[in-house]
Amino acid sequence: MTPLVEISNLVKYFDLGQGQIVHAVDDVSLSIHSKEVVGLVGESGSGKSTLGKAVLGLHNKTSGNVSFAGERLPQKYRSRDFQKHAKTMQMIFQDPYSSLNPRMTVGEIIGEGLKLNRALGANEVNQRVAHWLSLVGLSADHMSRYPHEFSGGQRQRIGIARALILEPDFVVCDEPISALDVSVQAQVVNLLAELKQSMGLTLLFIAHDLSMVRYISDRMAVMYLGGIVEVGDADEVFFKPMHPYTKTLIASNPEADPRSERQRISTTIQGEIPSPVNIPAGCRFANRCPQAMPVCKQITPLLKKPTVAATGEHFDENRQVACHLYD
Repeated sequence: MTPLVEISNLVKYFDLGQGQIVHAVDDVSLSIHSKEVVGLVGESGSGKSTLGKAVLGLHNKTSGNVSFAGERLPQKYRSRDFQKHAKTMQMIFQDPYSSLNPRMTVGEIIGEGLKLNRALGANEVNQRVAHWLSLVGLSADHMSRYPHEFSGGQRQRIGIARALILEPDFVVCDEPISALDVSVQAQVVNLLAELKQSMGLTLLFIAHDLSMVRYISDRMAVMYLGGIVEVGDADEVFFKPMHPYTKTLIASNPEADPRSERQRISTTIQGEIPSPVNIPAGCRFANRCPQAMPVCKQITPLLKKPTVAATGEHFDENRQVACHLYD
């Protein structure tokens, strides 16, 4: 089956001048099928948000390709490209405080996409905005209010309504819960899960919380310093992590039981993250990996399916890992 979104060898570098280049996204390939939720996890600075923005054209691609429904997307978006693809691809931004224009009312914020991309009258736009406000748990009376009159959770619901009112097929959720209170995070994730089910959405869900990603995702991809180190079914990656980095991330995830959490031995990752300007040779996690071998600092491991002979175990067909331990 042809993926809805196909990312092939995507590279995004930022030129700092004086010969310094930030390797934000480095040779990433990932397929996302229709109506699938792929969770993308990793530490801050690993390139998750940059990847999502490059897929949608918010960052120009340095090299590599992104295809949507079999159509290759432009390397550099122009105004007409944004207008064309806004109907099929949208983004929910991380910060609900800075992503909403403080000078626009909620009705104007949510309805702006309809005015730009659909030939609708003012009354029909208002009707659809009111409908979407009710879908995300707000009231039609909120249309005349401004963003500063809402809480963080309510603002994120407004951002969700703004992204989904055009009924896109694919949505990048760029850490949509990281700026919210813990009590509100579950509400927003459940809302996204319900809308995904009712609308048949395809999601790239970016987050730090591995438990939350496992809950909402079909597959999970783990990113470290610009590259993907492990991909597989969400439960498989969460309960049977293979890459040493993934194992450490899972082990550092807080326990739900306070007694177990108090007794748990700290598993923080040792060492410093290499600079994205000066990428070391070999595996990028080698200087922090407790299982590093000499080859790890010489040859970059490829993301590929582990062999049964190397591991002694059978893994699902979606499983891929970039680690010399499984060569």
